[in-house]
Amino acid sequence: MTTYKEIRGTNIEAVASDPSNPVEGQVWYNTTSDVVKGFYISLGAWSTSVPINTDRSQFAAAGIQTSSLIFGGSPTPTAAQTELWNGTTWTEVNDLQTGRERLAGCGATNTAALAFGGQPPELAITENWNGTNWTEVNDLNEARASLGAAGINTAALAFGGDPGPKLQLTESWNGSNWTAVNPMVNTRIEFASFGTNTAAIAAGGNQVSPKAKTELWNGTNWTEVNVLNSARARVSGAGTSTAGIAFGGDPSSVAGLTELWNGTNWTETTDLNVIREKPGATGTQPAALAIGRNPSSFPLGQTEAWNLGPQTVTFDVS
Repeated sequence: MTTYKEIRGTNIEAVASDPSNPVEGQVWYNTTSDVVKGFYISLGAWSTSVPINTDRSQFAAAGIQTSSLIFGGSPTPTAAQTELWNGTTWTEVNDLQTGRERLAGCGATNTAALAFGGQPPELAITENWNGTNWTEVNDLNEARASLGAAGINTAALAFGGDPGPKLQLTESWNGSNWTAVNPMVNTRIEFASFGTNTAAIAAGGNQVSPKAKTELWNGTNWTEVNVLNSARARVSGAGTSTAGIAFGGDPSSVAGLTELWNGTNWTETTDLNVIREKPGATGTQPAALAIGRNPSSFPLGQTEAWNLGPQTVTFDVS
């Protein structure tokens, strides 16, 4: 049998703590934990995590993979419940002031978020989350549901949405007020949206049929850019305008697909473990969270964590 030294030209190093800057393919023995470890660059994978406390769909989400918030949703009566994720568990916290579904949300962590829009009927209500409570602030100029969101609670973007006359509308939030800005190129609802209020992405979605079209917001205008590999409605996304991830969708043939955005093109990668229609989405391209919102044949509360990039693994040497 070929040895590690014959492959790599050196013995496995014994160290008291893991190296701070390992290189791809490096293997070492940690004498403190008494395990053999290795380092590699991951192509990305989804792993099942803890489910939310209240099964629901059509809710909004904000935050990052280790610090997230979900709020609102369905079934009827429309939910006002809010749950906080600390990277390990979901905990119920104070409710929205106005229960609703098909709303949008954004925010950098689970202590600072914005919730806006929703139904029924179509709503313009905006609420700010300070880590403890929701407070109503100034409304959207146009009431709508199934809209996209980007940014944080002090600098946000709302775009697209239902009903029909509002499918391209874009509004910018400065922490106090919403201002109408240039509309989207394409009409759409239930699409992937992420980024900031000056650099955002809208991808996929549905008005008459599932879309693959992607648009980029540069702070002034929307421009069509390269399309998703698979057209779909009810797709979700997270990340930035130059490094994003889109996952889930409808119809069921694409509901497990994941695609990565590099600022120019979309590339298909590892599928979700459970197919999902418009799951909650938080995080970044390297570390995202897909939350709930599965088709009716699956539990609605399942959560999955996505990880891409450098990974340290422990080898089973038994």
